[in-house]
Amino acid sequence: MDAKDILGHLRQGEPPTPEQVAWFGKAIGAGAVTDAQVGAFAMGICRAPLSVKARVALTEAMRDSGEVLSWDMPGPVLDKHSTGGVGDAVSLPLAPALAACGAYVPMISGRGLGHTGGTLDKLEAIPGYTAEVTQDRLREIVGDIGCAIVGASAEIAPSDKRLYAVRDVTGTVESIDLITASILSKKLAAGLEGLVLDVKVGSGAFMPDAESARALAQSLVGTASGAGCRTAALITDMSQPLIDSAGNGLEVAECMRLLTGEAVTEPLWQLTVQLGGCLLALGGLADDSVDGEAKIEEALRSGRAVESFERMIAALGGPSDFVGGWRRYLAQAPVVRDVFPEHAGIVQSVDTRAVGMAVVHLGGGRLREGDVLDPSVGFDRLTRIGTEVSQSWPLAQVHAASEADADAAEAAIRAAYEIGDAGVDTPPLVHERIEP
Repeated sequence: MDAKDILGHLRQGEPPTPEQVAWFGKAIGAGAVTDAQVGAFAMGICRAPLSVKARVALTEAMRDSGEVLSWDMPGPVLDKHSTGGVGDAVSLPLAPALAACGAYVPMISGRGLGHTGGTLDKLEAIPGYTAEVTQDRLREIVGDIGCAIVGASAEIAPSDKRLYAVRDVTGTVESIDLITASILSKKLAAGLEGLVLDVKVGSGAFMPDAESARALAQSLVGTASGAGCRTAALITDMSQPLIDSAGNGLEVAECMRLLTGEAVTEPLWQLTVQLGGCLLALGGLADDSVDGEAKIEEALRSGRAVESFERMIAALGGPSDFVGGWRRYLAQAPVVRDVFPEHAGIVQSVDTRAVGMAVVHLGGGRLREGDVLDPSVGFDRLTRIGTEVSQSWPLAQVHAASEADADAAEAAIRAAYEIGDAGVDTPPLVHERIEP
């Protein structure tokens, strides 16, 4: 078997066999094929979608192209993955809540690019926090505390790193087969026993419509299950920011208010509880998802989750007293102002992608890899769909580095909100649950 033979079949539009894609997935990481051949392979997959068995084979080959972690823990090794959005800070309360319930969570996360925020960017708003650790240190922290949110090492799924870079310049990023293999090759390399996927749908999601979100969720669940990892997915709303803030430090602050019980953002609470309950059931730590949700709620309310969170922060280089002193540690923007609508009315819809890009242009996200972020900027007090606004009830509050930046952000946030006179129903937080 060689690359030319496989590419020849793909050129004819013939679906590749599991053996062919497994060979190619391994060859990408090993450097046995050229970038041109990788690009042709990606384009061929777009023309000839994979069978379930072939998708599993490609995912496993990409997973096995690098180091695959193994664990010997007294409880299940579990994780969650979100397809990304704006104000999606669920990982911060979820990982320690799961740890407090007896799970072990090696959460390998990423940084933001484009309009979506990255979990690591949020955590790196905490002074001293480092997401780059050795595998031995990761094992130590997870074994001691129960959770660690870190970045992927160079040894994790090298095939994916190379394939993704080629996809980005060949117009093949949108392939569900390749998205599935990319997400799961990294996640399954963490040695998971259970995985829950949060597949976003709406104006701030990678998949803006219900049909494509469902197709991706089904592909992810079927492939991960076929690779031996118990998996489920929730299709959740991203027609507006998940929480009331968007911006790294501001989102950490909102999570701290939830974890300490000071103030609870209802969508963040609900989604943390539902994803966590599903995971505890998958891992055998709960009788079913309802029982699991009750356990997650208890971990949050009792303070056991915030205790695990503080220990994790300290273990990864952050302040040992972060829970009590988070207001002192999170950077504050020099310019803070309310943004009022041009006219009174009811919020009809939100261009959530535009909100995310407004954060990027404030300096809170990346236009390209390597951009340095300002953790203090962004928005909070974001108004939700169905809320009445006026000159005495703002759309949002902007946090900016300068008056000029605040002016631009103010205009962007007004443009992102549609204000009308009609009443409107709040979109459901969870649209659908997908199980094997």
